[in-house]
Amino acid sequence: MAETKKLTKRVCDAATPPEKGTTFIWDSAVAGFGLRVTAAGAKAFVWQGRVNGRSQRLTIGKPGALTVEKARAEAKRIAGEVASGKDPRAEKHARKVKALTLREAVREYRDARHLADTTRDSFDRAMKALSDWMARPVTEITRDMVARRHRKLGEDSPAFANLAFRYLRAVLNHASEAHAYPDGRPLLPDNPVKRLSATKAWYRVDRRRTYIERHELRPWMQAVQGLAHPPEREPGEGKTKPKLRNGAIARDVFMVLVLTGLRRNEALGLRWEDVSFAGRTLTIPDPKNYQPHTLPLSDYLVELLKARQQESGGEYVFSDAAGTRFQNLRYAVDRVAEVSGVRAMPHDLRRTFATVAESLDVPAYAVKALLNHKTTGDVTAGYIQMTPERLRGPMQRITDFMLAAGGLRDGADVVPLGAAEARA
Repeated sequence: MAETKKLTKRVCDAATPPEKGTTFIWDSAVAGFGLRVTAAGAKAFVWQGRVNGRSQRLTIGKPGALTVEKARAEAKRIAGEVASGKDPRAEKHARKVKALTLREAVREYRDARHLADTTRDSFDRAMKALSDWMARPVTEITRDMVARRHRKLGEDSPAFANLAFRYLRAVLNHASEAHAYPDGRPLLPDNPVKRLSATKAWYRVDRRRTYIERHELRPWMQAVQGLAHPPEREPGEGKTKPKLRNGAIARDVFMVLVLTGLRRNEALGLRWEDVSFAGRTLTIPDPKNYQPHTLPLSDYLVELLKARQQESGGEYVFSDAAGTRFQNLRYAVDRVAEVSGVRAMPHDLRRTFATVAESLDVPAYAVKALLNHKTTGDVTAGYIQMTPERLRGPMQRITDFMLAAGGLRDGADVVPLGAAEARA
């Protein structure tokens, strides 16, 4: 429904909502200028016309916030832009996105993506390295800025420099598409992080491949068991070699990591509701690959977790008696390295688990299932169903080997790592 008359304040105030839908009152003085009234009673000044052969309708503002005269003047301005070949919707969009800051783009990316806890922490840490850019519009981040900051961060840590700018590249790609122009053009004609690829400026960072070797398992595991007790020390060394505050929790975390191959944050985020003593399993509901991961528990792990349940006071498996979640392994890693001479980071324990599994001739598909690695593109893998019960035997064999090698269990057939290759 529509009618045409000269718009005035009285006409706008008197305009009544239609029973349903939307009605328009078009101004007789300026073509394309009108008042839109919805069934809910909302009113707004609009301009409507053809732009590049297509009909467009733009909202100018609400009566009250704008007088009829100012709204009419804005309609004339829009009509003038169109007559000169400009697209008013694109111009309006350009004005809006020109103010889009990196801080807003980071927030939008973070909200739009389902990031695992460890990825979210890594992302936030990387963005802190660009904190002085956060108030800057994304359209003003240049290739030269990217090159200089990447080089500066690389002076301290090449790996971190690469990580930070891979995240920035993802943020800018997301903003470029999320705020694309009405005609489909991306906000950013070119992602400035491309400079690093074009100039081959990405740092070469070799993938960490360290793991605990066969002869290191005993000293490492014995040192881990000692975390719950005061270290050996001379008189007067109490302040420099104190008993770790949460040494018993750290001990159990390390044992779970090395005997399951879990990632650090998967283990530290484990809740009691994810542990089934009846089924002798644990489940990671939201792992890195977003596919829930259920693992069988070996006999040792069942007993370890039952003992831990007596000490834990919260929903998290690795929490203290007060229910405070345990998260910091740094001091425990240092203490074990000091005592044993073996510095193993949490992810090194995952590599150790996989290496031991392979050395025991655990089938490759079983190893992948234990590690929860995707088998994308592997047609055969889609036919092989690796249930927790099918993995229970391999998991127990790995535990037996580890505990025997670590001096915590007798009677296991300890085969040196690499023996599988020698037999082959």
